[in-house]
Amino acid sequence: MALLPLLFAPDPRLKRKATPVTVVDARVVKLIDDMLETMYHFKGIGLAAPQVDVLERVVVVDIADKDSPPEPMALVNPEVVWVSEDTVPYNEGCLSLPDQFADVDRPRAVRVRYLDRTGQELELVAEGVLAVCVQHEIDHLDGVLFVDYISAIRRGIILRRLQKMKKSGTLD
Repeated sequence: MALLPLLFAPDPRLKRKATPVTVVDARVVKLIDDMLETMYHFKGIGLAAPQVDVLERVVVVDIADKDSPPEPMALVNPEVVWVSEDTVPYNEGCLSLPDQFADVDRPRAVRVRYLDRTGQELELVAEGVLAVCVQHEIDHLDGVLFVDYISAIRRGIILRRLQKMKKSGTLD
């Protein structure tokens, strides 16, 4: 496994739309393992391939408590097939926007169709933090960041902060 370099907003590569994976092979499994290692290293609960400059529809998540054993999940070509009508606000952060947080309203529950690391098609019904995390990571596959859901003023403040961090070398 290898630690992958993260992209940080406002890097324009984070706004690109990822392409579907055609086959879950050894290369994709290695990508999944590398993404998990990277996510754990940076203490995240989710990571999408575009955040490590791989323009493919691959997501990893693990919402297990820090005192519990890891429960990693890999979702290849995830597709939301149902969302609940009710929404819930959640204070979101992102490895590509370090130390920046904002409340985002998302559907309380979702059903997602995806391929696992063996290429088997599965469906996941997610609620709570898992639903938020999965939606957040799938957004990355479409070039959408959580700050795209907040006011332009608040988004500008966050992106300017990140720009200053980049210039000062604290984001590298």
